Amino acid sequence: MRLIAHRGFAAVNPENTLRAVRSAARVADAVEVDVRRCGSGELVVIHDATVDRVTDGAGPVADHTLAELGDVDVLGTGEGVPTLSAVLGAVPDDVAVNVELKEDGTAADALAAVNDSAADAWISAFDPDVLAACRSADASVPRALLARADGVAAIDTARKLDCAALHPAAGVCDGHLVDRAHAAGLAVDAWTVVRPGTARSLADRGVDGLIADRPDVLPDDGA
Repeated sequence: MRLIAHRGFAAVNPENTLRAVRSAARVADAVEVDVRRCGSGELVVIHDATVDRVTDGAGPVADHTLAELGDVDVLGTGEGVPTLSAVLGAVPDDVAVNVELKEDGTAADALAAVNDSAADAWISAFDPDVLAACRSADASVPRALLARADGVAAIDTARKLDCAALHPAAGVCDGHLVDRAHAAGLAVDAWTVVRPGTARSLADRGVDGLIADRPDVLPDDGA
């Protein structure tokens, strides 16, 4: 079962920073990061639509240039908001990257960054239109559909989008859903896991991966 570091293990590292990515890559099979477009057009790695929660700045990401985002302090690290390209370059060759696209209109540039880096990466999103745009831009890069609820309907959507995986919320990820997803040819990576007990239950249900906020959630048997 693969361990995917959610925002670079956000419970123990400063989320979506280069520091978090490098730290998480030492123990995880893959690192998940969130991507938006900033005001000067570049793709940057930050979860929220505003910078307020994770930096000493304020306002929408879309209102800040890349230079301005480089000058803010993310969670007291002294680091600014990184670009997607910088994050892809910070991940070792033997660790994969889950690039979650938070906004429409980012597919082509995100895929170009992935291909320029030669990273082992896949794209995920909640919005089916974003994944459809990714398929049109470069169908060779795997895609995963994120789902908060109604996992059975999400399976049908993921199949129509030719996704490689389904990423359901842990709370809706029961054995029936996992079995149906596998029968549809989809891997299943559940989010967001913070407790070993949850990880153990998900392992018993047959999930393929855990998208986790901590590195110490895997069952003791390494399943």
